[in-house]
Amino acid sequence: MSGPRLAFLFVAACSLCAMPAFAAERSYVYCDNGLRCFKAPCPSNSALDLATGAIIKGVSIDPSGLPRADKAITDLSDALYAGKIVVRGSIEHRTQTITGKEYNLPWLVATRIVRTAKDSERKHCSSR
Repeated sequence: MSGPRLAFLFVAACSLCAMPAFAAERSYVYCDNGLRCFKAPCPSNSALDLATGAIIKGVSIDPSGLPRADKAITDLSDALYAGKIVVRGSIEHRTQTITGKEYNLPWLVATRIVRTAKDSERKHCSSR
């Protein structure tokens, strides 16, 4: 293999390794679960993964990726935080410093609102 070709393949391989791992987008029902605590991080919010049925506890939501029309819906009501809607997005872990200690916490990065949540999908929202 020639030198330039080998160098190109090496750079391409390194670029792929350096790319962040993107989680597959899924549908979630996110809500405040009614828990209150006195020490951070607090598991006050949870998200139900509709594909697996898993409940992700202590997750925060990042709605900044929602389209403008979807943001308008969430700005006008508590639908996003009350488990009333199904959002499409992915779970990623972000490092946060809370009271001087670093935590690797889950975040639901929402990309769109899919539909209204069914009552059966909101059961993990204990205060609702």
